[in-house]
Amino acid sequence: MRLPSWLAAPPSGVGDVSEVRDPAARRLIVLEIAVMLTVTIGLSALRSALSLVDSLLSPVPLAEQQVALNAPAAQAGLVDLALQLVRVLQLAGWGALGAYLLLRAGFPLVKVGLDGSRRLRDLRDSVGLAALIGLPGLGLYLIARAIGVSLEVAPTTLDDVWWRTPVLVLSACANAWAEELVMIGYLLTRLRQLGWSADRAVAASAVLRGCYHLYQGLGGFVGNIVMGLVFGRVWQRTGRLWPLVGAHALIDVVAFVGYALLPAGLRP
Repeated sequence: MRLPSWLAAPPSGVGDVSEVRDPAARRLIVLEIAVMLTVTIGLSALRSALSLVDSLLSPVPLAEQQVALNAPAAQAGLVDLALQLVRVLQLAGWGALGAYLLLRAGFPLVKVGLDGSRRLRDLRDSVGLAALIGLPGLGLYLIARAIGVSLEVAPTTLDDVWWRTPVLVLSACANAWAEELVMIGYLLTRLRQLGWSADRAVAASAVLRGCYHLYQGLGGFVGNIVMGLVFGRVWQRTGRLWPLVGAHALIDVVAFVGYALLPAGLRP
């Protein structure tokens, strides 16, 4: 059985990165990856796994528990707004750190597909990828909820205040920027420098992405592994990162803002 062409291993010359063979340089790359993941998504994955363990140990069945993706962080409205913006800034910083480390390693951002040479095509691909991932992802979540292996995921529980929609849009964009820069642009590039195959690198990145969402239950874990596999392979074959950032942002904006605008009685 042949895989679709966009899922097959990238052809030679697409996304190729020279393997680093100097032992000292390789050790530094491994250390850099460990530090990068410790302060960003890797540490969040550990917290997420522990959150799932706590949910499983609760006397309340998993299907009856709820997790909010964007929740109030303070009682005072302006303090809450400030804390929400701090979280957005943190995520933006994670992505910026990935971009900076790539630059320091000698990879111009055009090398990972962060240039403006294909704006319209990148926008078109963003919409297509969002549809490809978003609709099946919603179906997988509903199945996971039906069989009781996923928590109820509330995209937002923020109060209906004037800043809610702008903050949700910023949060969606920051999530997309951070995850795709760190998990795809940065991590796949550095793993290839260590001699990892394209398949092994994208699989490792996808599993880590799934672990980062374990707090949502099995549905979030499996769904994000699939998303990571598709996004990783698309990047390996096209060398374009903006479509992944755009698609991720679109999915989150629709989920966050759409849920917030639904009347309370129509929310799941």
